Amino acid sequence: MARYLKQAKQRPKEDLTRVRETVREIIDRVRCEGEAGVRHYSAKFDNWSPKSFKVDSAEIAAVKSRLPATMVADIDFCQTQIRNFASEQMKRLSDFEIQTLPGVFLGQKIIPVASSGAYVPGGRYPMLASAHMTVITPKVAGVKRVVACSPPVNGQGMYPATLYAMVAAGADEVYCMGGVQALAAMAYGMEGLAPVDVVVGAGNQFVAEAKRQLFGEVGIDLLAGPTEILIIADGSADPVILAADLLGQAEHDPNSRQCLISLSTPVAEATIRELERQLATLPTREVAGRSWGDYGEVVVVDSPEEAADLSDAWAPEHLEVQTEDWRFFLGRCRNYGSMFCGEETTVSYGDKTIGTNHVLPTLRAARYTGGLSVHKFVKVVTYQHATREGSLEIARVCERACNYENMLAHGLSCRVRIDKYARNPTAPGCRRADP
Repeated sequence: MARYLKQAKQRPKEDLTRVRETVREIIDRVRCEGEAGVRHYSAKFDNWSPKSFKVDSAEIAAVKSRLPATMVADIDFCQTQIRNFASEQMKRLSDFEIQTLPGVFLGQKIIPVASSGAYVPGGRYPMLASAHMTVITPKVAGVKRVVACSPPVNGQGMYPATLYAMVAAGADEVYCMGGVQALAAMAYGMEGLAPVDVVVGAGNQFVAEAKRQLFGEVGIDLLAGPTEILIIADGSADPVILAADLLGQAEHDPNSRQCLISLSTPVAEATIRELERQLATLPTREVAGRSWGDYGEVVVVDSPEEAADLSDAWAPEHLEVQTEDWRFFLGRCRNYGSMFCGEETTVSYGDKTIGTNHVLPTLRAARYTGGLSVHKFVKVVTYQHATREGSLEIARVCERACNYENMLAHGLSCRVRIDKYARNPTAPGCRRADP
């Protein structure tokens, strides 16, 4: 039976009425006024009203020379890993055609969307990795036009490293604008910016609400909340590493969630002590301390099966498994955004460097969806063709099926083919399907 050594506070139910109304007003104004609407909210929220929101080639060219060479090399390394993994995913999506009955052929085609928009946050931290994840992935999927947006920082333009990351990732257009107005501009377009088909990227509750309201006008990736980590550990786990990994996610946001499920009481207790020790000197302890204090959990369980079941109920964004037999959990667990198997991998690798995408489901959405991948930027479409003999066989059954439902015009579309093809299914000039 699960025994909690530390339990999170009950998260209060948020009243999102103000957020929803504010987002609706911004979206409506940008849809109606275009750049004028973007400029109004950019000046109001970000103290930013440049001559053009589009970042020009001169500024892009100057950025790389201002960055430390090590930073440029590290960004390039991270992007290579993400590009390589996305490419391998793409290879496993394929067109096919099969013959299901004599003369009846069904097929699948993988078609990338024409354009996508990447929103890269720029608040508490410069989110370089978000540029990698949301620009490289659609490019590998075959998206011809990728627009990238990031907000200005203190009214002075976006982080230079973020701009470099966007351009190095392959962004075709870059705009310095943030928040709801940026997402609305990408969805509806404005002067000089044509609308996109899909909008992806992380952000605060206003950004999440904007994606919710824009969905349908454009596709979206997912509706993300504060980041989460859940670690399953046994007696072999190192409390120093467990504590560091929990704090790594706690520093994101005061509302971040962390959970340790331990098969060992001594390891659980030692991790709590170690976490408090590390927290005392952590430069980001103001945020991490609040997050851990309010939303950190430590629970001891009796068996691997119980640990897996509790993890699946939690459905974490990030699942770390630091046990002697992590493969048991890889086979057993079903609900998570991404799993980090063994002490040798950490969520930080996935967030920044290792190659998997860090845009992942939160708030138990891992029960029904995975994270961002090339799949989000392609459409799996189908087609069918038949010989006249094959069409005749299908039509006879389909006519009856339509009539069962009193869809008589549907049935008639079958009957006219039956009447025509039954008379002479192989008449000269008939268009035959290739075998």
